[in-house]
Amino acid sequence: MQVHVRTTQNVFIHYPVASLGDRILAYLLDQLILIVFVVIMVTLYVQIKMIVIWAWLLSVAAPYLLYHLLFEIFMNGQSPGKRAMNLKVLRMNGTPASVGDYLLRWMFAFVDIHLMSGVIAVLTIAVGQKGQRLGDLVAGTTVVKLVQESEVTASEVFVQQESGYVPTFTQVVQLTEQDIELVRRALEVNRDTANPAPMMAVTEKIKSLLGVQTDMTPVRFLYTVIKDFQHLTAR
Repeated sequence: MQVHVRTTQNVFIHYPVASLGDRILAYLLDQLILIVFVVIMVTLYVQIKMIVIWAWLLSVAAPYLLYHLLFEIFMNGQSPGKRAMNLKVLRMNGTPASVGDYLLRWMFAFVDIHLMSGVIAVLTIAVGQKGQRLGDLVAGTTVVKLVQESEVTASEVFVQQESGYVPTFTQVVQLTEQDIELVRRALEVNRDTANPAPMMAVTEKIKSLLGVQTDMTPVRFLYTVIKDFQHLTAR
């Protein structure tokens, strides 16, 4: 199972759903952080001999209860444990989760994680095929593995067609599938390694072949060439 994330440049990146093992390890790391936090706070209170109940609840219980909710909201779908394991919460359609989504996940965590020591969550994730615990099912989210883009399954550049699209460079019909594949590979190299050299070379080559001049950036130009080619050759 994969979640398809569309970037601002119409590139689709396919992230695999996080494994049950990775999620358990991330959860245990978060629990370890919480345990250390509680131990430090208890030690501090003992040393300064403070026994005010409201102060205890405010400084220990509240952070403990709100840990996952606050971190996922302010760390864009990650807790420290998730970040250490390269995991992230996303909606099933690949868009970032909202505050409401994080809130639903947090609320239902009391059922599928805390109620039976995580048994419900483990069973729900193991039985389903989308890596969703009960809170994810309600919120429409899942947890993905943020592997390097060069390692992502089917990470090749794909440009989505738009209804009513009007081609910019009709000359692209002169190109071949091999030319377009070369354009895709150059864009992939630029995206994955931040090396623009192949992209720049391909840009000049395509401009020369088509006999066009444009003020577009190389990235925008090559994406436009792909879109135009897909549109004109699909008829």
